[in-house]
Formats: sequence, C-alpha cells, structure tokens
Amino acid sequence: MKVKELAVLALLGAILHVSQVAMAFLPNVEPVSILVLVYTLVFGRKALAAVYAYVFLQGVTYGFGLWWFMYLYVWAVLYLIVRLLRRNDSVLVWAVVNGLFGLSFGALCSLPYLFAGGIGTALAWWTSGLMFDILHCAGNFALTLALYRPLMKVLKLLKARVLYDIQSRYRQRS
Repeated sequence: MKVKELAVLALLGAILHVSQVAMAFLPNVEPVSILVLVYTLVFGRKALAAVYAYVFLQGVTYGFGLWWFMYLYVWAVLYLIVRLLRRNDSVLVWAVVNGLFGLSFGALCSLPYLFAGGIGTALAWWTSGLMFDILHCAGNFALTLALYRPLMKVLKLLKARVLYDIQSRYRQRS
C-alpha cells in the first residue's frame, strides 16, 4: 500500500470515529455502518485499514474493555458481507443488508460474554439490548437509503482524483 493510500484510509478511519462520536447522542443511530459499506465497495480489501483505524481510535477514546474485542470482528463481519454482495448496486438491497446488520449487532457482540460468563450472560446481554438493536436497524436502513448514492459518488471521486491522479502525475514526472 502506498503512503498516500494509507494516509487517505487513515483519514477515512478518523471520519468513522468522528461520525460515531458526533452521533453518540442518538442511541445506536450512527453512520459507521453505511460508511464501512461504501468504503468496502469503493476500496475493496484496503477498506480494512480504515475500519481498523476506527477500531483502534474507539479503544483509545473509550478504553480497551471487553466491548472493544467485539469490534475486532463485528466490523469485519459487515466487511465480509459487503464483499460477498459487492456486485449489487441496489440502494434497497444495501439498506436491508445494513438494517439486518444493525438488528444482529447485539447478537454478534454477545459472543465475548458467552466466553466470559456463559450462555446465560450472553443471552442476558443480548436481550437487554434488543430495543437498541431495533433502533440500530431502523437507523442503518434510513441512513443507507439517504446516503448510499451520495457517499458512493464522493468516494469514487476521491479514489479517482486524489489517489490515482496523484499517482499518474508522479509517474509522468519520472
């Protein structure tokens, strides 16, 4: 990965973090899921650099507790789902995928509690957050419907103009 690509991906990871912090006043309504989705579609495998920059920043900001370990795999699950469905360009399909991800977020996050306290602890943790998962589902669905096309346009432009135009200019000078 080139330095300029790494810098852009680190900045995208910081945008994930800042957008989550900015929306923290709304329970489980966050733009992180739609951003991970479009980052993955536009940058492919390289999107993981932005995702894990975000995960690291979350740990630095909020502490590296048990909750942080779930972030190590939860966002990778969304990344993998998007990679599997990457040929799709339907806003509605992506809204449903992102909504279902939001709905399943608590179940995915309960896995560390399964190992830490057993099945009862994991089930209690998951069921106590079901209302938040429903809000997460609705928020992801609505944000994806509203932001998918504009974000794709901006990120494709960023990729084409900032990353590849800079590289082609550099090659022309050499």
